[in-house]
Amino acid sequence: MKKTSLIGGIKENFPSGLVVFLVALPLCLGIALASGAPPLSGIIAGIVGGLVVGTISNSNISVSGPAAGLTAIVLTAITDLGAFELFLCAGIIAGLIQLILGFIRAGSISNYFPNNVIEGMLAAIGIIIILKQIPHALGIDTDYEGNEKLFKGGINLEYFKELFNYFKESLTDIQPGVVLVTVVSIAILLAWDKIPALKRLKMLPGALVAVVGGILLNELFKMSGSTLAIGSEHLVSLPVPQSLDDFQNLVTLPDFSGFTNSKVWIIGATIAVVASIETLLCIEASDRLDKQRRITDTNLELKAQGIGNLISSFIGGLPMTSVVVRSSANASAGATSKISAIIHGLLLLICVLSIPVILNLIPLATLAAVLILVGYKLAKPATFKHFWHLGKFQFIPFIATVVAVVATDLLKGVGIGLAISVFYILQGNMKRAYYLSRENLDDADEINIKLAEEVSFLNKAAIKKTLKNIKPNSKVTIDARGTSYIATDVLEMIQDFANIRAKEEDIDVELLGFKTSYRDYEQDEDSHILVTHRRAM
Repeated sequence: MKKTSLIGGIKENFPSGLVVFLVALPLCLGIALASGAPPLSGIIAGIVGGLVVGTISNSNISVSGPAAGLTAIVLTAITDLGAFELFLCAGIIAGLIQLILGFIRAGSISNYFPNNVIEGMLAAIGIIIILKQIPHALGIDTDYEGNEKLFKGGINLEYFKELFNYFKESLTDIQPGVVLVTVVSIAILLAWDKIPALKRLKMLPGALVAVVGGILLNELFKMSGSTLAIGSEHLVSLPVPQSLDDFQNLVTLPDFSGFTNSKVWIIGATIAVVASIETLLCIEASDRLDKQRRITDTNLELKAQGIGNLISSFIGGLPMTSVVVRSSANASAGATSKISAIIHGLLLLICVLSIPVILNLIPLATLAAVLILVGYKLAKPATFKHFWHLGKFQFIPFIATVVAVVATDLLKGVGIGLAISVFYILQGNMKRAYYLSRENLDDADEINIKLAEEVSFLNKAAIKKTLKNIKPNSKVTIDARGTSYIATDVLEMIQDFANIRAKEEDIDVELLGFKTSYRDYEQDEDSHILVTHRRAM
């Protein structure tokens, strides 16, 4: 890369990298705490995800770091193994497996995720982001994930009962100062997004202005002795090293005896599979968020994630994946290349080591405001309206994915969405080879049936119904000139119709482009045309 293009890329992507850094900071801490791991292990994973994975990957929008989707696995594993140092060995194993998956080109599985399912996943994540940030926005939060315990079992009917009771009991705990900071932060963010003059200030992103505004507003409350002052429990909380020993203690090294433990290998394999699937899903989603619609090499991405997890685990970090929340914030902030992800990792490293005291002044309410707007952009009503207008075959898998991801988790929800999408694909495929209802055939003087490029056994029922509905004394043309494959049982059915039933019912049949043999998808150019039958004049 040329020096000028590198400088231009840094200048263009610094604002988005800064926004992602501000979003990633509390999430890295929160995921570490929810996983039962040392707080800084999440930050380490975020740094490696930005600097290492961001450098190796060719994704222009995706940002990697510790993922909420792995929280339950990590928490259970650390509890079961009894030591975080042993768990780090499982992270190393996961990284090695991901490297192997990359080399055997397992990344191609992402090509089979339908767009409506990916969009449904994004909309669901947007809804979850908003719901999780409401406690931060009101000052009734108990942890970085927005009362994470409410989300452990998915968002179902029981969840909504718990949520209602939670908010009912917490109404008296709402912090007016937090609410005011949230409102001011959202106002700043909307102004920066809507007012052209402010929008042109690329090196001064709205998120940074909102963060500075939130800090200054709270400091003003403190200095004036106002009851609106926000307590430390509603601020970012980073460990502050006081000595060289404190800095050394920031890094936890693996206990390599874990490699002799069969449980460690099982946990490592589990993390590798789950993290790889989540990464591929998020990469597919990130490519859709990219305004230039660039395509990421998913095999390279698996290799990058593998190397990232190896390094992260060696220096005491959590396992990582490509993460939709950070990637969405990156795209929303105007990122144009992977330089943005690298900048976010560099800022995490610099700030955690040098200015944690300043970072600890940031109200979580301001960061919640940033995420609420990111969530809205993912789940905006226009997306739902778009899929509604595309018809039920697109809308039902989309809305099913939204509901399933919100009600369960990302992998289960996407699995349900995929199953429903495959059902509609098969149903459509069965009809696509050609199906005409009796009403369609009644109105036709001449019936033209043009077969699809590939006609499999799945299409047999539709073709059979169409042929059954054809009335005596009709004129029918069945065109297979653009068809490269016809299943044997379908071919025999058409032959029987043309050579037997058509004669009996005085149906004029013309068969175009049929070959005597369809043993393979690749047909010999010398294949003969199937003999046609015409009604005797």
